[in-house]
Amino acid sequence: MMTKTVINTRLGTYIACNTAGESYRSYVPAPLPPKPAIDMDRLYKPLDQAMKALGALDALAKLLPDISLFLYMYVRKEALVSSQIEGTQSSLSDLLLFENAENPLVPLDDVEEVCNYIAALNHGLDRMHKGFPLSARLIREMHKILLRGGRGANKDPGEFRRSQNWIGGIRPGKARYVPPPPEMVGELMSDLEKFAHDETQKLPALIKAALIHVQFETIHPFLDGNGRLGRLLITLLLCADGVLVQPILYLSLHFKEHRQLYYDLLQDVRLKGDWERWCDFFLDGVTAMATQAADDAKKIIDLLERDRARIDQIGKASKTALKIHAYLLNKPYLSIAKVAEALGISIPSITSTAQKLVEIGLLKEITGQSRHRIFAYGAYLDILAAGTEPIR
Repeated sequence: MMTKTVINTRLGTYIACNTAGESYRSYVPAPLPPKPAIDMDRLYKPLDQAMKALGALDALAKLLPDISLFLYMYVRKEALVSSQIEGTQSSLSDLLLFENAENPLVPLDDVEEVCNYIAALNHGLDRMHKGFPLSARLIREMHKILLRGGRGANKDPGEFRRSQNWIGGIRPGKARYVPPPPEMVGELMSDLEKFAHDETQKLPALIKAALIHVQFETIHPFLDGNGRLGRLLITLLLCADGVLVQPILYLSLHFKEHRQLYYDLLQDVRLKGDWERWCDFFLDGVTAMATQAADDAKKIIDLLERDRARIDQIGKASKTALKIHAYLLNKPYLSIAKVAEALGISIPSITSTAQKLVEIGLLKEITGQSRHRIFAYGAYLDILAAGTEPIR
């Protein structure tokens, strides 16, 4: 049994529900865009700063010797940090060692969760690149990949929820927030898709992405994985709207660094209709993360130039060393047998060259073993790993 009580046009509708004798109120958001309209006068300055930061990032990205390698590592960083917000304890080292078929020192489920995020993001980007629209169908496809195997496999991967969920508390009557009833999810997601593709809306793309992220999290259309998928959608939206030429901007690190504020602002939109403060926070995040990504790109460019110059000084082993160095950009953890097979170079040659790279400080052996040794490209990893420490 449900009764509707309209609160106001910005705050949407509360629905009184009763399950197993317990009463609670679920919240149904008003359609986008918000009414009254977003006060853009408050947001033009942070919007301008965000667009300038994105422009600077785009310019620097074009100077990278191989943008695909930067994207390869940045997608992994985003997947890791977004999963950490939900409690995953993996580190960047765990993920990269796992992908290199070494044993991570964390539960396998944690690393698989991050790998699923990477696969879901790549699936969405690939489908959009081939002309498929960002839609409820594509969101369900990505969700199916996000939750395949391990934790979440029993939470209806790829399907909108058919039961009530809630955030905080052990039951809906004690929850911090109760999303819309399951029978309303399909229609709400359809409305969100229409808004995303409504060309009559003249909102800036960054503001539009900020609104869609909150609306998606408010609908909470799946039983699990909503936070990760909602953050993943930000990058897809910005690529779809042409704000990003490459999927090089990710906001999860900003949300992680200000995690409580992030959650509070999402809730303030629901309780107070305070879209402007949320958008200001979102735009600050775009500026901060674009600036950090540009700084990382600059550091990587400088590091590669310095290290290649050092490699040129090691004599006749430099040719093999440069090949190993190029390999390290994709796999910064190196095992002798694997790099020998990948590059088609003998194990003795790889072994002696790796030792020279250790001597000049480019590589560091991390196992302390005489066999099955692993070498790390530490300076490169340090740039990439900033901010990826698990939340304790």
